[in-house]
Amino acid sequence: MALSALFHPLLVPSYLYYIVCYQLPGVVLRPLLPDRWVVLGLVLLFTFVLPTVGSVALLRLGLIDSLELPARQQRAWPFLLATVSFSVAAVLLHRPALFDALLGHMMIGMALAVGLTFLITLRWKISAHGVGVGGALGLLILLYIGGVSTGGLALWWLLGMVLVAGAVLSARLALNAHTEAQVWAGLALGAGLVLGFGAGLAAG
Repeated sequence: MALSALFHPLLVPSYLYYIVCYQLPGVVLRPLLPDRWVVLGLVLLFTFVLPTVGSVALLRLGLIDSLELPARQQRAWPFLLATVSFSVAAVLLHRPALFDALLGHMMIGMALAVGLTFLITLRWKISAHGVGVGGALGLLILLYIGGVSTGGLALWWLLGMVLVAGAVLSARLALNAHTEAQVWAGLALGAGLVLGFGAGLAAG
């Protein structure tokens, strides 16, 4: 239960932006280090605070029964609100004069992942936790194989993320929140989308 809460899909984006902004030297140049709190604040607001507030409002309106969203049928509205909020964040971060392209591209990929999760959820209960850790894994793979100057730290973050992904997926299965197919599908969607998006940008 603790792992599921600690690596909730709405928290993973903030973790990733913290890593690229503060833990991997050379990955981000704009904004400068003293101003990167603005990026983290924006990400936290639009990928965690606003979607959470929206879910609480849905709960009070009786449109969902629990913030844990155990039933697939109740996931549509929260996921749709998250898709809109993530998309707004992507627009705000896609400002080449202020932010490195990576920061905007990361959020575009996340918004796409949430949007696809929403669409799939209309028919099948794919694991949002799987999508989140899969996307994080895909991003760290890209940073590692991209050879960006990180002082060797990218490999350690990647290995750590492999362990986290395994632990989170195991926790979801132990809680009977998903089937094996649902967690593996989520992992594949998150990682595949990020790797495919990154390959497309590199080819372009």
